[in-house]
Amino acid sequence: MKQPGSYPSTLSDVAKRAHVSLATASKALNGRDDVAEATRARVLAVADEIGFVPNALARSLLAGRSGTVGLMTSDLVGRFVLPILMGAEDAFGAGQVNVFLCDARGDAIREQHHLRALLNRRVDGIIVVGRQTDPRPSLGGGLPVPVVYAYAPSDDPADVSLTPDNVAGGRLAINHLLACGRTKIGLINGDPAYAAAHDRTTGALEALAAAGLPLVGQPLYSEWTEHWGRDAAAVLLANHPEIDAIMCGSDQLARGVLDTARDLGRRVPEDIAVIGYDNWDVLTTNSRPELTSIDPNLQELGREAARRVFQAIDDAGARRSGTTYLPVRLMIRGSTVPRR
Repeated sequence: MKQPGSYPSTLSDVAKRAHVSLATASKALNGRDDVAEATRARVLAVADEIGFVPNALARSLLAGRSGTVGLMTSDLVGRFVLPILMGAEDAFGAGQVNVFLCDARGDAIREQHHLRALLNRRVDGIIVVGRQTDPRPSLGGGLPVPVVYAYAPSDDPADVSLTPDNVAGGRLAINHLLACGRTKIGLINGDPAYAAAHDRTTGALEALAAAGLPLVGQPLYSEWTEHWGRDAAAVLLANHPEIDAIMCGSDQLARGVLDTARDLGRRVPEDIAVIGYDNWDVLTTNSRPELTSIDPNLQELGREAARRVFQAIDDAGARRSGTTYLPVRLMIRGSTVPRR
């Protein structure tokens, strides 16, 4: 270790003491595969011994990269955007990659401005995060850096897109209700203009068909609000008092269903099981009873988006195209306790 007051150690010092070239020392310190393990261990030991701390900018220049990535979103305050951004930053690592965050606020002109600004900064890649799972316009081909679309897939199949598997989520919700012994199931969903509403209904109907059971009544669509959840539940239970479970397309809808069930004297989960979607902790854990929900696993979606950017940077020829539907998961709480 160098003594206090001495000059900082350099890469040249490391190479000389480890008896390797500057290029080999750089490769060993940057984790490159084309260095023998014994050589890498020797270089790392020398760097530690003399207190060499690689300069981040110099390291990125040696690798031919800027060490920066752009994150563009259309709705920074949105419920679904923030967990995705958190997951992406987790994957990039604290201090390992600098992230430029841009909020286009749903404005295509502002988005193009941010895109030009990121490219002028010579970012190594860009993640575009949408506010809903409907396909969004592509930024276009021919960009000099890899682009990954997260949550809202690109409408261009040549792009790389990641989105939660809402059809599988609908199946998962119904199969859980069936496993709880429920056989008379109603369905309340949100805005019919959203792809998520239709995908979740599709999965639910597939699971019911596989079990040889019909949906009780018709799927009900309107707003993604607790108010609609209350009104829709009142309609369902008035027309079909035999219902013993209700699947909801969001946790907000499910909270409204809980209110109506309570007002009508229907116990949850003893009389009616209720399951939501999105696993929004503010709603699920503050409900009484706590709300079972389908978790779209958004932080993992963000982490996978970051990994795809890294893969494309390391090997542009291995870049995959098309939309990948990532798994969702079931979070069981008190609103669907199985009957005894």
